[in-house]
Amino acid sequence: MTELLLTNSAGGEKSVFTPVDPEHIRMYVCGPTVYNLVHIGNARPVVVFDTLFRVLQALYPKVTYARNITDIDDKIIVAARERGSDISILTQEFTDKFRQDMAALNNLEPSIEPQATEHVEAMLDLATRLIERGHAYVAEGHVLFDVTSMDDYGALSGRQLDDMRAGARVDVASYKRHPGDFVLWKPSNDDDPGWDSDYGRGRPGWHLECSAMIHQHLGDNIDIHGGGRDLIFPHHENERAQSCCGYDGSFVGTWMHNAYVDMDGEKMSKSLGNVRTVRELLEQYPGETLRFALLSAHYRSPLNFSKSLLDTAQSTLDSFYLALRNAGDVEVGRPIEPHLSPVFSALMDDLNTPAAIAELHQLAKALNKATDSGKATAKAALLAGGAVLGVLSQDPVTWLSAPGSDGLAAEVIDQMLVDRAEAKANRDFSRADAIRDELNAAGIIIEDGASGATWRRG
Repeated sequence: MTELLLTNSAGGEKSVFTPVDPEHIRMYVCGPTVYNLVHIGNARPVVVFDTLFRVLQALYPKVTYARNITDIDDKIIVAARERGSDISILTQEFTDKFRQDMAALNNLEPSIEPQATEHVEAMLDLATRLIERGHAYVAEGHVLFDVTSMDDYGALSGRQLDDMRAGARVDVASYKRHPGDFVLWKPSNDDDPGWDSDYGRGRPGWHLECSAMIHQHLGDNIDIHGGGRDLIFPHHENERAQSCCGYDGSFVGTWMHNAYVDMDGEKMSKSLGNVRTVRELLEQYPGETLRFALLSAHYRSPLNFSKSLLDTAQSTLDSFYLALRNAGDVEVGRPIEPHLSPVFSALMDDLNTPAAIAELHQLAKALNKATDSGKATAKAALLAGGAVLGVLSQDPVTWLSAPGSDGLAAEVIDQMLVDRAEAKANRDFSRADAIRDELNAAGIIIEDGASGATWRRG
């Protein structure tokens, strides 16, 4: 079997993936901060690492994939206050909506989904460990990590402490010994959420939660830690510092980060008004289309998200589903194992999804050209390739008849085909042609065959 190659963000080298324990792979990916609907940029790491999860499951006997939920954060406190809502109600609502949106994109559920508020004790334990080991200190009700106490702090992001000091703003908090020192625990006032601790009533810093949850659920050494590129600094750099200094392991074997998603060539931002939520896009396109679009570029390359990209993804999936529909009721027999698919082989090279999609095109072409005796094998191959990428999971007829954002309903189209057939039977060809032209104008392609007419959306 071809070896799995992955690019480690720590150093940027692509190399053979070597697990800590081949019998049990451990992967952790940073999840959402649940105070609002997730946008399409938030969905990219979920789809990328879901695809990697599928690959790992085909290669190893056991894979534990953890993706956290951040349900305590300053942004959450502000959002709840603006809403006049209890924080737990707000976070539960957007946790549920996140799960629904990600399921609509055909993502598998992670093995575990730890929530920050359920791990405060573990976070306080880590803060105490760091103080006892000389890597953290208490100042004005805060517990801070001392970045100068770690010899290679900055190794993941390539930053130097001197650069951090030189670039620090003049309003660095007075209780910090170094401008780069970061908060592990901070005070909470009576109106904000808080927990009692040896350092006073307070709440955890953002970075602390992931280190504590990884340690509790996955141990001191994990194989893969993933997330968006924006998390490399400070979040993942600080996670690395806490875990390496507070626990006894090497923490992460391979760091992986996906690149940014732009919208129509511009960075997504509230000021530009171009932030598109997954929920909004799902009103216009199927979840598989969004997923396919997110996989169209290599995960380490920027992705320009646009209507053109989505329309291309939709058209491509339509062509795959058309090949499956044209294969009719051919039984595939015994399914092809995912790791035997050329799509899977492409993903073994650092999750090369563009190459995997190219292989999917070849499989669809092979199915279209297959003779009756070869259709079962060709159909099974296309379905197996789609399963690796998390697409082609729907019934082809249902997919091809689904209405677009402004299209005709399937039952209306079916009735128009019945009317057309009756017109042809009555030799009213002008009426039959008018119905065909009306359907074509609506983007419906009619295909006449020996057993009657079928249709699909163009």
